[in-house]
Amino acid sequence: MDMSPLRLVDSRASVTKEKILDTAEALFMEHGFEATGLRQITTDAGVNLAAVHYHFGGKEELFEAVLTRRLDPMNQQRVALLDQLETEAQGKPLTCEAIIGAMFIPALKLARDKAQGGKNFLRLIGRAYADPAPFIRNFLSSQYAPMIARFKT
Repeated sequence: MDMSPLRLVDSRASVTKEKILDTAEALFMEHGFEATGLRQITTDAGVNLAAVHYHFGGKEELFEAVLTRRLDPMNQQRVALLDQLETEAQGKPLTCEAIIGAMFIPALKLARDKAQGGKNFLRLIGRAYADPAPFIRNFLSSQYAPMIARFKT
């Protein structure tokens, strides 16, 4: 096992980053983006403000990171499932049920997986779509437009 100083620093940084993400996810879910402050996140996570700025930049970037760490894998699963269904259909059109299943099965799996945020993460997504901060809607629509387009074709 390599215990070099660089590896130890990387490991600590990774733990700190995950601690910030976990704490921010819980607080954003509970209070929303606007009502959650960076100081509250750093206090609850037991880290300093410099750690948030180092890993994420600012509050908006932190919120985006909270969303992408769960949404990216879920959306990759959605597209993979859709690809599989299309391959199995051998050129025939997919049924509406199959398309809807490809969209919702990964979300339902995520809801059952507490290690991946579970139901609370899905609540955060609902809160994010209802949040008045325009950057959130802009981020979600631009970040996930290719995945959504795949389901429209």
